[in-house]
Amino acid sequence: MKFRLFRILTIILSFFFLTGFVPILSFVGPGVTVLTSGNIYKASAQYIVNQRIEKETGKNSLTLIKETLIEETDIKIKKNSFDEDLRQLVETRIKMTRQKLYNQDLQKLLKKRIEITRSILNIDNTTQ
Repeated sequence: MKFRLFRILTIILSFFFLTGFVPILSFVGPGVTVLTSGNIYKASAQYIVNQRIEKETGKNSLTLIKETLIEETDIKIKKNSFDEDLRQLVETRIKMTRQKLYNQDLQKLLKKRIEITRSILNIDNTTQ
């Protein structure tokens, strides 16, 4: 008798899981809500909202939230990538400007030292 009951239960469970008969799973969430909180209104609202989301988008609420989070993450990554590119560009320009200023300072220093050396040696600006 137990073996026969086990066999029938196995056939029924395999029917639910192997044939794609998933709507039974949509009752599991609200059922758990009823059992844990005892609030039938809350469970009913949860079921109605899930059905409405599925009707509007063709996706269940979990998939919709997951895709929305992925899109937001992609947008943040693109924004961060843009910010990083801009930061690197500005840093490169700053380095180039500093190098130009450094070269100008070196040229001024070199000219000043040449003038000091000429004045010490009493050399005019004449070329040989």
